[in-house]
Amino acid sequence: MVNKPMPALFRKPFRVAGLTLHRALLLMLVFVEPVLTCPKICHCAEKNGMTAVHCASRNLEEIPNDLPGDTVSLFLDSNRITKIPNNAFKDLSHLQELDLSKNLIEIIDIGAFNGVAEGLRLLDLSNNHIQSVPKEAFSKLKAKIRLSNNPWHCECVLQEALRELKLDPETVNEISCQTSVQEEYSGKPLIQVLDSGINFCNFHHKTTDVAMFVTMFGWFTMVISYVVYYVRHNQEDARRHLEYLKSLPSTQLTKDFDTISTVL
Repeated sequence: MVNKPMPALFRKPFRVAGLTLHRALLLMLVFVEPVLTCPKICHCAEKNGMTAVHCASRNLEEIPNDLPGDTVSLFLDSNRITKIPNNAFKDLSHLQELDLSKNLIEIIDIGAFNGVAEGLRLLDLSNNHIQSVPKEAFSKLKAKIRLSNNPWHCECVLQEALRELKLDPETVNEISCQTSVQEEYSGKPLIQVLDSGINFCNFHHKTTDVAMFVTMFGWFTMVISYVVYYVRHNQEDARRHLEYLKSLPSTQLTKDFDTISTVL
């Protein structure tokens, strides 16, 4: 018995169905894969229908850029991260908890928390190498923040940056001034210093006023010196001219002497 090929009429639905299935699989890969992707060096776990990403103690030197889009908790503590760049978490719109403690962070860019500032509930930056931070970097944060055990330099910018923050009450007394614009406050808890009525911004303004006064005095001294030099120089020229006139014949001397006397 000879097997005859199946009529095209019966084959066509399978091709159409196969093509539709192929497209469906592609769509699933496009829309589902980014959500499920987890950095190879990290561990991801389900948390209330979202994703918790654990990247602690992985010797990371920078923040991974291939994090799942549905990340709700991100643990990057105990690594070797030195900087939080602009837009580091901009694609993590669901992020609520961010742990960057026990790193080597020294620099926080102004736009470091773009995209997550308003949704973040907990931010841990304790035990790093942060000395100062631009106040704009924290301007929209509503999270409870831990900033303890950093080598803070206490001055006006830091005071203004911390003014609107919701500092973690359990660690707030561990925010200390390693250095300060006023040396007597070095080594003291920052909150204790501010509560005593110290205003680093007033000191900053006074320092600026003194610097401006010194600059103006310097310019004034330069102007006076120039005027004195100019007068003395002209006097010397006049004196030499008079001596020259004395050496001329008497008729010419009288005319020139009257001219120079009128000038002087």
